Amino acid sequence: MLECPVRVADENRGVFADPRQALREVFGHEAFRGLQADAIEALLKGRDALVVAPTGFGKSACYQIPALCRPGIAVVVSPLIALMADQVAQLREAGVVADMLNSALPEGERRAVLERLRSGQTRLLYVAPERLLMDGTLELLERCQISLIAIDEAHCVSQWGHDFRPEYRRLSALTGWFPTVPRIALTATADAQTRADILNQLQMAEAEVLVGGFDRPNLRWNFAEKREPLRQLDRFLAARPEGSSGIVYVRSRKKAEQTAERLAAMGYAAEAYHAGLDAELRADRQARFQREDGRVMVATIAFGMGIDKPDVRWVVHLDLPRSLEAWYQEVGRAGRDGLPSETLTLFGPQDVSFTRRMIRESDAPDEVKRVELLKLEQLVGLAEGVGCRRQAVLAYFGDSCDPCGNCDACLEPQEAVDGTAAAQKALSAVYRTDQVFGAAHIVDVLRGVESEKVLRNRHQTLAVFGMGAETAEAEWRSILRQLTTRGLLEVDLEGHGGLRLGPAERVRPVLRGETEVTLRRPPPRALSPSRSRRGEAAGKTTPAAELSGADTVLFESLKAKRREMAEAAGVPPYVVFHDRTLIEMALLRPGSRAAFAELPGVGRSKLDKYAETFLAVIAAET
Repeated sequence: MLECPVRVADENRGVFADPRQALREVFGHEAFRGLQADAIEALLKGRDALVVAPTGFGKSACYQIPALCRPGIAVVVSPLIALMADQVAQLREAGVVADMLNSALPEGERRAVLERLRSGQTRLLYVAPERLLMDGTLELLERCQISLIAIDEAHCVSQWGHDFRPEYRRLSALTGWFPTVPRIALTATADAQTRADILNQLQMAEAEVLVGGFDRPNLRWNFAEKREPLRQLDRFLAARPEGSSGIVYVRSRKKAEQTAERLAAMGYAAEAYHAGLDAELRADRQARFQREDGRVMVATIAFGMGIDKPDVRWVVHLDLPRSLEAWYQEVGRAGRDGLPSETLTLFGPQDVSFTRRMIRESDAPDEVKRVELLKLEQLVGLAEGVGCRRQAVLAYFGDSCDPCGNCDACLEPQEAVDGTAAAQKALSAVYRTDQVFGAAHIVDVLRGVESEKVLRNRHQTLAVFGMGAETAEAEWRSILRQLTTRGLLEVDLEGHGGLRLGPAERVRPVLRGETEVTLRRPPPRALSPSRSRRGEAAGKTTPAAELSGADTVLFESLKAKRREMAEAAGVPPYVVFHDRTLIEMALLRPGSRAAFAELPGVGRSKLDKYAETFLAVIAAET
């Protein structure tokens, strides 16, 4: 049962005696979700906690509610200025005094923040780890009453996490500075090894570990072999509902710029985002993405944890990430509001070969390289798999589910076949042709095609020539791609893209028949973003899909009013109200202030600010 330490409630200073009262009056929700209640209870009783739960779960409530129930200032460690600014804006809109300290603050504003801290007005302070550990910041906070310390994106602490940041390691110093202050670490992605490392590095050995379900049933996960990536992307985007925003992830800064330019030429509102851009330009592009509908951000992983936009309707990976955790974190930026959203991940042999080489040639210790290669193989296994994607992902994180019916593998099942004989033929053909030729030539040799290159190199005389004549060209290409992504073949990235055998310890057992190779055979009608089935699925991802005609008209009117109010306040529209709240308005059509107060997401502050305005819109449409 949730309860605060015994004290007198002082709502004028933002202290609530009952966490459920804080949830209702400040954030406009009636009940806690999942393990939120357990995390809140731990902090209110002065215990540490580690929370692992999916994006969109509402991890911020795990520390924001206790911050309103414990006297003093809650310190929230956050890695990005954009993320801090967004959280602070949403809290202020809800009537909570929240501040942030970072290098971008003008001097006058910085002084005002420090004054609010000294006077005890601030309820939550957001700060980057570097700033927190600077000379002067800890001394200032030591003189304040600190209610709790929250460490967001805690996977950054661990070298086994997908976004390790050395500065996070230094947060262990907080134990010495604030030995009696409860701490909470939060992340969306951490396997057992990463969780153990987080607890060890932060010196939180006695923390309560709360691992929530990893399922995101509102997300449709699609994987496809990368063939013509820009054309595949164009088909996918053309099938999205008009006005939907999304993110395209690519590997490099150069590719982000080039892809954004191509999409802009096709008529999409696309811009590039990466760490090489001027800070002001980067901030301007992020602000447009957060505040405008229909924006496409083509980005490297630099466009990541700062994304708090709840209505991202789709995420596309043009390049395969380095780990399943990184992929899960990035696709999880779609549909944070719980409404239907879709993802597409393209993968190909060059992606995998490139990433393997980058890991092997890095300066990381051998043990780190070993783990990184293993994590990459696990993601490749997900991409190449034939079973339910959701079951595979949840199993990786120690969770489970029935076949989801909402991924490409469930909607258009692929057949798993014994590909050992085909693999042996392909590997032999690569070896007999001296491991320097590309896939097209290997396919010609296997199918017995006397091309000019085959004849010039006298490969028609090889024993492997024509051994796979009964297999179609497209199927051989698929087999070679699958063998490459699995590491049995590698792409010579420094040469002319020729195929060569992978490590002997992998290849030799296959050639000797000691290891079986299972391959996937795509269905006759392979998944394609341009097909009508995709278009039908896309229609379900519009926020108003559950609304009738008249309700949809009202929903659009409410959106227009929200946009107007957000522009006047200088905040993104979702800071005013999420789409889910507008949908409930359109469905329920409240006619009084009391009825408006019952809507999800309408707390006391927003009731006072917006009830009259939105009730007028509803009345005009009724």
